[in-house]
Amino acid sequence: TSPRYTSPLTPPDSEKISLASGRLLNRHAAAISRRSTGPVLRRRLQSGFKVVQERAIRFGKQNAEASLAFASELANAKDFQDVLAIQSRYAQTQMQNYALQAQELGRLMAEAAQNIQPRS
Repeated sequence: TSPRYTSPLTPPDSEKISLASGRLLNRHAAAISRRSTGPVLRRRLQSGFKVVQERAIRFGKQNAEASLAFASELANAKDFQDVLAIQSRYAQTQMQNYALQAQELGRLMAEAAQNIQPRS
């Protein structure tokens, strides 16, 4: 049997990035909330950004799971060509996922921003 290829690469820790993004969203929501005057506006703000935060956390978990699957697949690579094919597939899939996730988060942020506008 041929020696097993061991990759020096480790998958990115997407979950940490997601949690940091969630904390950032919380800080922004809290800052805006402090500047807001009305309780109705505050509830709208918290409600809208909670949806964004929950979705960002879900995406972070999905990305972390994809990274773990990628690492597992890399660990089972037969040779360098296999590693390149696995990395290429992972990169393409994740770039598509990131684009879709960014679109959805952008849409949710826009909806949240519209919901905090005072209604006349």
